[in-house]
Amino acid sequence: MNLTKIYFVLILFSGFFSFGFQSQDKKPLIDVIAEVEAKFDVKFSYSVTDVDQVFVDSIKKSESLQFIIDRLNANTNLNFKLLSERYITISTIEKTISLCGVLIDNIDQLPLLGASVVINNRSKGVITDIEGRFQLSNIPINETIEIRFLGFKSLTFKASELRSVNGFCKTIIMEEESQALNKILISKFLTTGLQKRIDGSTVLNTAKFGVLPGLTDPDVLQSIQALPGVESVNESIANINVRGGTNDQNLILWDGIKMYHSGHFFGLISAYNPYLTNQVVVTKNGTPSEFSDGVSSTINMSTKNEINNTFSGGFGANLMHADVFLEIPISKKLALHVSGRRSFTDVFNSPTYDNYFERSFQDSELTTNSDNISDGNRSSDFFFYDYTAKLLFDLNENHQFRANVIGINNNLDYTEVYTDNDDNVNSKTSNLQQENIGFGGSWNATWNDRFTTEASAFYSNYNVDATDNRIETNQQLTQANEVLETGFKLNTKYKINKYLHFLNGYQFSEIGILNETTVSAPSYEKTKKDVLLNHALFSEIEFNKNKTYLRIGVRGNYFQKFNKLIIEPRLNFRQKLSQQIAFKLQGEFKNQSANQIIDFQDDFLGVENRRWILANENDIPISKSKQVSLGFEFNKNNWLMDIEGFYKHVDGITASNQGFYNNFQFVNATGNYTAKGAEFLINKTANKYSTWLSYTYSQNNYKFQSFSPSVFPNNVDIRHSVSLAVNYNVLKHLELSVGGMWRSGQPYTKPVEDNETVRDGNDVLVNYSDPNSFNLDDFIRLDASLNYTFRVTEIMSGALRVGVFNVLGKQNVINRYYEVNPEDSNTAIQIDNKSLDLTPNMSLRFNF
Repeated sequence: MNLTKIYFVLILFSGFFSFGFQSQDKKPLIDVIAEVEAKFDVKFSYSVTDVDQVFVDSIKKSESLQFIIDRLNANTNLNFKLLSERYITISTIEKTISLCGVLIDNIDQLPLLGASVVINNRSKGVITDIEGRFQLSNIPINETIEIRFLGFKSLTFKASELRSVNGFCKTIIMEEESQALNKILISKFLTTGLQKRIDGSTVLNTAKFGVLPGLTDPDVLQSIQALPGVESVNESIANINVRGGTNDQNLILWDGIKMYHSGHFFGLISAYNPYLTNQVVVTKNGTPSEFSDGVSSTINMSTKNEINNTFSGGFGANLMHADVFLEIPISKKLALHVSGRRSFTDVFNSPTYDNYFERSFQDSELTTNSDNISDGNRSSDFFFYDYTAKLLFDLNENHQFRANVIGINNNLDYTEVYTDNDDNVNSKTSNLQQENIGFGGSWNATWNDRFTTEASAFYSNYNVDATDNRIETNQQLTQANEVLETGFKLNTKYKINKYLHFLNGYQFSEIGILNETTVSAPSYEKTKKDVLLNHALFSEIEFNKNKTYLRIGVRGNYFQKFNKLIIEPRLNFRQKLSQQIAFKLQGEFKNQSANQIIDFQDDFLGVENRRWILANENDIPISKSKQVSLGFEFNKNNWLMDIEGFYKHVDGITASNQGFYNNFQFVNATGNYTAKGAEFLINKTANKYSTWLSYTYSQNNYKFQSFSPSVFPNNVDIRHSVSLAVNYNVLKHLELSVGGMWRSGQPYTKPVEDNETVRDGNDVLVNYSDPNSFNLDDFIRLDASLNYTFRVTEIMSGALRVGVFNVLGKQNVINRYYEVNPEDSNTAIQIDNKSLDLTPNMSLRFNF
């Protein structure tokens, strides 16, 4: 019996053994070719060097000629092509295959959504889906595939290495960059291209940015308003309020250049070209110690920083402007990136332009000038443009040099035609020009595996000039505000070990601000110029291991003019309590020496009435902020829930900085504001859609000790703010985005009932009641966008986008104030500024 079992096992083993050899029975391809030629009476045409040393499975009697050719095509790197029933060619050219793969990270083995998979020297590529998967078809077998993802090392493969075999895809492990401790925590946050870092900052990758409601082109400063705690109470990106702060309290950097101007059309369009502005990092709290200024937030923009050996670019237009950007490789070590954009609003008025014009200039001299001049005798000519250029030079893999330039310009001419007392027809033109020009350069050096340095310098020049010819008084008023800042910064980074990095640095800046006013009749001239030098040393240590992230730093600022030292500690801490739940704590001290004020509401034609000034430590102190926030985060199965409470106190603000419409409008005083509240966000992402709901509760109060009452609501005290949006891929190339926002109305001040005006000498003024004791009606707006992408040629793709702001056409009041009634000096009339009306827009773009 036992002997029988042994024989059975031996026979079974020999069967498996012989089967294994048969399954691995490989023969030289040249022998298989001879067999096929003899069996099917066909002839192969080939080069012996192509087929030499190639082994394939033996053919079987039951296999047809077509089946054999298909199998050889699938299992070799050769291209078998039937020219006729009898002749077959074999070559290594024009061989195309299908590719696929799955990307996972090397730490948590989780799929990576939003990674770029690009064919070198072509525009063709894809982005990985929510499972980290990608697929490409009809790819030449000898092509090189590059895989890139922010925070991870780029990988390069031959196309043959990623061949899809019987539906199975290669699993690719992406390794984190060793220098980047502050890694990406959430790769798809709200929409494609928005990411969240482990330190709580938000990253916008504009090249991958998905469509947002109402937008037809990526807009850097419009897009960040999708974040909780970031909004504009008057719809203007020139007035972005972060956790209750004013716009001038945001530090805005473009490739390390400090910017003092951010909008076209006086705040309705971002002035930064999104197609070369590759990445935007928004930090509300826990700011790295290398950054100061901006007591509210830091918005750090950077352009593409890699030399691409392929010429590429894009161009497009919407109903207000046209733009172009180019990436020009000069050599393997040298490249030039350029972009330009100009409006055609001075030659063509679209419905979009008409709505933007009415919204921007509704409370300026263009619409509120002399009653004796009819609309037919008024004309305006408005245009804007911007440009950027960046020179990239890689001396070698360890030393990189960069040089940048950026220019932003808005120009408005306003002409009035009138008849004088002698019946002569005359005309006078008023002008407003606003520009910001910046230059910058940097040197990045890697000295060894542990030590790197970065030296950078910049020059920034902001100008706003206005000439106002006032017909009713036969008076010419000229005004100018100029800011000139130069700066230098040196960063040193030392990698103590894989989990611990050490940053040290020095920064110097010199800022000068000029304010000038000239009046022709009566003759008057006032010029004021201030200069301030600042030296700063900063240091921080960053730790990230397992479930703990900690960044702690300190910055010392020395103001040479005042002989004053300000110490600013910084903290950013995140601790995972479980696989899905994390606790976070952030805190910072910051200062700011340059702020904007409003002398008179009709300054600069009433269009751009803010001007920059410098602290003098007398009536204009250096602003200082203290902020702390803590919260919890839940992340599981592509669901994100985030709740965060914050407390912010900013001291050293001036009354003229706030733009009051009340009894304090012309009073000089210093005070503070305190904002406290909570932000809540819930976000669900999937392969075809992304949806989010955010809610912010905030209480924001001023305190001016010399005022009565001394404590009252802030001008931007928005107690409740809700936004809801969904992005949905209707088809493979068609994406729909719909979203809405609701927020409580901002505060305003009414005149005293039955005593609306008061006489002050020869003047009659509005007699306001308690400041900001009333609120406007709630603000409600619904926006929508549609994005369709298509391929024009093998190297060119296109996109058609349609967007509508304020789909419901709701007339939201965004500001309210009062003036003395010119027909009855005992009463006041109400002036309402309204939001953007229903405004459609459309854009067409091509990228190559």
